[in-house]
Amino acid sequence: MREYGLRTEIPPLNPAPRTVLLTGAAGGVGTLMRELLPAHGYTIRSLDMVPVPGAPDAILADLADRAALREAVRGVDAVIHLAGISLEADFDKIVAANIVGLQHLYEAVREEGVPRVLFASSNHAVGFTPRPRPGEPPLPTDIPHRPDTHYGLSKAFGEDLAQFYWDKHGVETVSVRIGSCFPEPTSVRMLSLWLSPGDCARLFHAALSAPGVGHTVVYGASANTREWWDLSSARALGYEPKDDSEAWAEKIVSEHGLPAPGSADDRYLGGHFCENPPRWPY
Repeated sequence: MREYGLRTEIPPLNPAPRTVLLTGAAGGVGTLMRELLPAHGYTIRSLDMVPVPGAPDAILADLADRAALREAVRGVDAVIHLAGISLEADFDKIVAANIVGLQHLYEAVREEGVPRVLFASSNHAVGFTPRPRPGEPPLPTDIPHRPDTHYGLSKAFGEDLAQFYWDKHGVETVSVRIGSCFPEPTSVRMLSLWLSPGDCARLFHAALSAPGVGHTVVYGASANTREWWDLSSARALGYEPKDDSEAWAEKIVSEHGLPAPGSADDRYLGGHFCENPPRWPY
């Protein structure tokens, strides 16, 4: 387990069931986790800017509303932070949602004494890293930040902010560099970075329940045959992935073909985000 900071005696979280604040609860990953995490013993308190389908008691709040955030985190055992902009956008929008908003959340967590945050980082924090070739070892978590977008830059900042709040205030965080969490992979690149919904719930459970994590960075991927990432720090938390994208490989390669040699998808971990990233629509 990769642990940072000077503190060595951190009490474990309360035994399940636990109450967890889930920000971004109406989003794609948030919706999946609202469905899957209760089976692992969690009571979900949902927060989003928009109504959350199936959760009429969800908190409607913006990350700019510090008072609402403090009220939202009061009494929870941990926070899963998925809210924010998840694609490329103008820098000022990224700053407001993913940087200032994240700092507001950590301040609320600190003020209310919440012991742990699960921060949804991203593979795009290291997107300009050359991807491993067949026969090369998978990438460890301690590679330098090489963000591929303003979005990726905000996730690199988020990991550093999590480190600061651990060193300065004793707030524990597991930063999960999520690959692609969908019911099934849809591209050749995703065959290496896919995180099945079931494995995502298993990883989040491990990140929330492992004792003494300090600030730990892990990759969020399933047990993919074509993996690019070293999952050892995630496994050290107790994560045991069960799924593999290879079941879809023949179909996807047949439909899409392999990336063109020298293309961004061929060269970099972040793939097309390095050249032509999809834009946030709002």
